Amino acid sequence: MDFFFEFLPMVVFASSLFVYMVVLFFMKWSINWNSRMMDATCMDPNNDEGWGSELYLENDATWVVCDGSNYNADNGDWNGYCTPWGLSCTGYDTTEEKCSLNFGGSGDGCQPPNLITTLINIALSPSAVDEPMYNGQKGIQGFLLFLALVSVPVLLVAKPYFLSKEMEKNRGHGDDDEEDEGDGFGEILIHQAIETIEFVLGMVSNTASYLRLWALSLAHSELATVFWEKALLSTLNMNFFATYLGFGIFAGTTMGVLLMMDVLECFLHALRLHWVEFQNKFFKADGIRFAPYSFKAILSEANIS
Repeated sequence: MDFFFEFLPMVVFASSLFVYMVVLFFMKWSINWNSRMMDATCMDPNNDEGWGSELYLENDATWVVCDGSNYNADNGDWNGYCTPWGLSCTGYDTTEEKCSLNFGGSGDGCQPPNLITTLINIALSPSAVDEPMYNGQKGIQGFLLFLALVSVPVLLVAKPYFLSKEMEKNRGHGDDDEEDEGDGFGEILIHQAIETIEFVLGMVSNTASYLRLWALSLAHSELATVFWEKALLSTLNMNFFATYLGFGIFAGTTMGVLLMMDVLECFLHALRLHWVEFQNKFFKADGIRFAPYSFKAILSEANIS
């Protein structure tokens, strides 16, 4: 019963939202965005060096020279530029109009999405995907959201319901027994409601907590850029002595801030996340003493029996 009405709904809820987000991360990394963005770029077929580039892989990597017959007149007149797939550009065309993938939204598949915003919009705006990565993304995300919403009431109600049916079969004829059974079912229902609330809120809050590591990586990147530009890059065009001092400042701040303070900060955050967010998935605090797995104990019990 725990497997079908607790474990499986939890897996469905987690997979529909958060495992799907991990899949989107890997999908975004694997897509050739240079080719897709080029698909929605207007270029001059006669004078642009990028025309005919081997980086373009969409539409069988075929370049089509436009003739000015298929532009949107509402955006103005044809300016002589074309997209790689043959759309005549006016200079006022949107990405959705210039992209040939037709995945929907303003990006239409030619613009890399912000995945954090994509995950939030699965719940807040399920009827639209502004920056899709694949065809049919809106329908798949709607179905996954439906599975996540259905798994919550199943997790909340199914186990207490079937336990109550089992209690009715085993119930005695005395009033005291009926009262005890009723109290037992009430406790199960309350316990299940607490478990459901903790799981749903915990999945969201724990995932948001892990995003702090992503925020730290962004801060690390920005600090590295600032140190490089202000300490070293700005002194390269000066004299030798200024460059020498700039390199010293850059090396010192890199070692002290990026390699020591930031690494320690990331380690402490990761340790805290592992202890608080990760360990609570396995620790119930039910008053049962922890017993580590031991072959010696198992063999001893087997010999005694």
